[in-house]
Amino acid sequence: MIKVNTVGEVCPAPLVKFRRALKKAEPGEEIEIVGDHPESKAEIILATLESGHDLVNVVEEGKKWRIIVRKRG
Repeated sequence: MIKVNTVGEVCPAPLVKFRRALKKAEPGEEIEIVGDHPESKAEIILATLESGHDLVNVVEEGKKWRIIVRKRG
């Protein structure tokens, strides 16, 4: 699993870091991204769905959120 921490960062940094991690990931590998910027959470979810990867889980943890995405082949 690739872990990406974007707590304290705002757009577009979390989305850019997520996309970089997605490029590095092997098919079937999961990426966990943690952040606290609400707009970034929405952008990452949308980017995941538009690109055809699997949105495994979205968890709210107070002001923080955690998204797990599985890369498709």
